[in-house]
Amino acid sequence: MHYTAIIVVGARPNFMKAAPIFTQCKKFHEITPILVHTGQHYDKELSRVFFDDLKLPKPNFYLGVGSGTHSEQSGQIMIEFEKILGKLDPDIVVVVGDVNSTLACALATAKYRCGKHKYSPVIAHVEAGLRSNDWHMPEEVNRRLTDALADLLFTTELSGQENLVKEGITSDKIYHVGNVMIDSLLSYKKQAEKSCILEQLKLKKIEYAVLTMHRPENVDAKETLAGFLAAFEKISKSIKIVFPVHPRTKKMFDRHGLKTDFLKATPPLGYLDFLKLLANANFVLTDSGGIQEETTVLNIPCLTLRENTERPVTVDKGTNIIVGKDPDSIVEQVGKILSGERKRGQMPEFWDGKAAQRICKIVFNYLKV
Repeated sequence: MHYTAIIVVGARPNFMKAAPIFTQCKKFHEITPILVHTGQHYDKELSRVFFDDLKLPKPNFYLGVGSGTHSEQSGQIMIEFEKILGKLDPDIVVVVGDVNSTLACALATAKYRCGKHKYSPVIAHVEAGLRSNDWHMPEEVNRRLTDALADLLFTTELSGQENLVKEGITSDKIYHVGNVMIDSLLSYKKQAEKSCILEQLKLKKIEYAVLTMHRPENVDAKETLAGFLAAFEKISKSIKIVFPVHPRTKKMFDRHGLKTDFLKATPPLGYLDFLKLLANANFVLTDSGGIQEETTVLNIPCLTLRENTERPVTVDKGTNIIVGKDPDSIVEQVGKILSGERKRGQMPEFWDGKAAQRICKIVFNYLKV
């Protein structure tokens, strides 16, 4: 038997998760992996940098959906992805993470197979079971609904497994495999060391902090964003803050007319450059999910600018501290780090660079039954 596996990417965090799965799938001669890029993140030049860094081939299909409201974007992805399903009639669709493309392609697949005599394509969700329990986050909606649709659910941490069982998903669908994002990090860490980004930005190891911030609840409201900037300005008097600026955040800075000259702002960076920047930082300030995981593996203190996290293992075992949005709390925690009070973490189970191997083996065995 020969099997066709569609692997979906849509936004930059997906690229690091899909790359090792695509690579491992190719090692099974019975599986043909097909890469579909929805174009949810529509900066083609930045996408190209990530594809080059991660050695991903040019996508077999590029849907080019671009921007829009969550509903517009999701609807357009479903319309275009359904055409790919009809053309290929794949055996399995693998979706990763929690972006709009994840849910839209899972939902299109579930609808496509309605009425078919064979329950195919199989839907596999990589990074299943993560929960913030914050329904204001679009990612939480995407996670929950995708998990409800999936036939194979691959978890990165044990909390994911526990969440899925509580929600009534049977244990025979759930596989604790580890973290594919860490597969990429461990695979490319040595190569990232060759990046010249520190020299280009005139930085020295541990003499700077890294900031990333893009979530609507943090950047859209002027008062909230101004509060963060007040904290960052105080911190910048003690350590340089390097800030690769997300397009959404830049738009809000411009809209609100907020002062940011105390930050060392850069355009968004490619994967290898950013990994080099992260690995040599004193600490990281972020509202990203994936960076909480990467800093845990790199043993870099991480202060998460949110009230919750869907990745509790990064707090329980890793280097992550949830600091929320209060400027005084943020400044206080940074002060502790700079005075030598640094949180040290442990490596979570199966974050060993072999998650994609486990996933592909399970997928192959599932398909051939």
